[in-house]
Amino acid sequence: MAYQIRTYGDPVLASKAATVADIDAKVVRIVDEMFSTLYRSDSGIGLAAPQVGIQRQIFVWDMGDDPLVVINPEIVESDGEWVYDEGCLSIPGLYVQMTRPKTVLLRGLDLDGNEFELEADELEARLFQHELDHLNGILMFDRMQPEQRKEALAEYKRILDGDTDAKPLRRLRAQ
Repeated sequence: MAYQIRTYGDPVLASKAATVADIDAKVVRIVDEMFSTLYRSDSGIGLAAPQVGIQRQIFVWDMGDDPLVVINPEIVESDGEWVYDEGCLSIPGLYVQMTRPKTVLLRGLDLDGNEFELEADELEARLFQHELDHLNGILMFDRMQPEQRKEALAEYKRILDGDTDAKPLRRLRAQ
């Protein structure tokens, strides 16, 4: 079974998720269903629990090597700068050039409750930062300057209205 992905405007996406106190069978079931949802999306590489309406500090990802999950994640170090066109399953069709740290050190728990750390760079580092934003109620629009946000929201509306001329907003550089 898969969840429905929540999209921009859903209030759950603007709320901070709660930490997971107990990793039990329910959490394992949530993670399994999150992976089903991610794979059904056909275009995503990561998914945070709030994106499926679950206000818990969990995200999953699969970049083709090995599907992974992190519970109660935090970025403990970051370095550098990397610009990349970033998209979001909760804002389908919109891609915005975002500047984020190039490398990060992620710390969290696995499904067995063991703490682990994972160093990542470029796309995987971006994924971690993007999913952590979701856990904190932050969307790409929230990282934009007011004029950039206005333009991005207008472009997203065109996408939702079925405008086939809508294009990625590569000229926007959100911080």
